[in-house]
Amino acid sequence: MKALDDLPQRAREKKKENQQFFKKLKKRPPKNLDYVMQELHEAEFERTDCLECANCCKTTGPLFTQADITRIAKHFKMKPQPFIDTYLRLDDENDYVLQSVPCTFLDAQNYCMIYEVRPKACREYPHTDRKKFHQIANLTQKNVAICPAAFNIVEAMKHRLGLGVRR
Repeated sequence: MKALDDLPQRAREKKKENQQFFKKLKKRPPKNLDYVMQELHEAEFERTDCLECANCCKTTGPLFTQADITRIAKHFKMKPQPFIDTYLRLDDENDYVLQSVPCTFLDAQNYCMIYEVRPKACREYPHTDRKKFHQIANLTQKNVAICPAAFNIVEAMKHRLGLGVRR
C-alpha cells in the first residue's frame, strides 16, 4: 500500500506545520470544532477500510484499562490475572500494554480476533472524533504517522479551519 509506505515521510514533512496548527488550535479552538471533527472523521471513514491497513495494530499497542482486562479475560473464560500474565505487561507509566507488537489478537487478514470486546483505546482509535479534540494534539500528531486516515483528517481539518497555517 503506497500511502502507508509514504506515511512516515509525509508525517515528518508536515510535523512543523502540524505543531504550529495545533498550537493555534489549542489557544483558540473554534466553537464548532467538535462538529467539524465529527464530520471530517465520518467522511474519511466512509472512504477508508481499516482492514486494508491495520498499521495501528501492527506498530503500536493500546493501553488496557481494568474494565478492558476484565471484559477480555471473561471473553477467553479466564480470570483477569492469568490474562494479564499471558498477554500484558506494565509499561514505564504503570499502564497495562501488550507484551509485544504486532497485536497478539490481529490475524493474517488484519481482522481483530477480539473485535467485539476490544480495548476502549482500540474502539476509539484514531481519536479524531473525540469531544474537545484540541486537548489531544500530542496524541493526534503521533497518530498521523501511524494512521493514513488520521493523516487525511488532519490535512482536511487544516484546510477547513485555516488558522493561518502556511502550506
